Amino acid sequence: MKRKNTQAIGEVLRDFFEDNTELYEKILEIRIERAWKEVLGPMVMQYTRNIYVRDHILYVSLTSSVLRSELTLCRDRLVKSLNEYAGATVIRDIIIR
Repeated sequence: MKRKNTQAIGEVLRDFFEDNTELYEKILEIRIERAWKEVLGPMVMQYTRNIYVRDHILYVSLTSSVLRSELTLCRDRLVKSLNEYAGATVIRDIIIR
């Protein structure tokens, strides 16, 4: 017996996230946190203490002052790379502490 009201799983998920935008935004924030690990690699993760997103700003705490100053200089490139990895414009700025 063939069902008349069938949808692809992609369509169902898209409809679900259109109705629950807060959940979708949270998923994108988690993607940005994972992107930090993937884009910058394990060496930077050794010095990364805390990372979180709040109000479209990525906050990163680092233990190395040298790395902090280097990443501050290329902040705009980092924002672009992280957003590309996440597949959406999630963050507008990075604050490195």
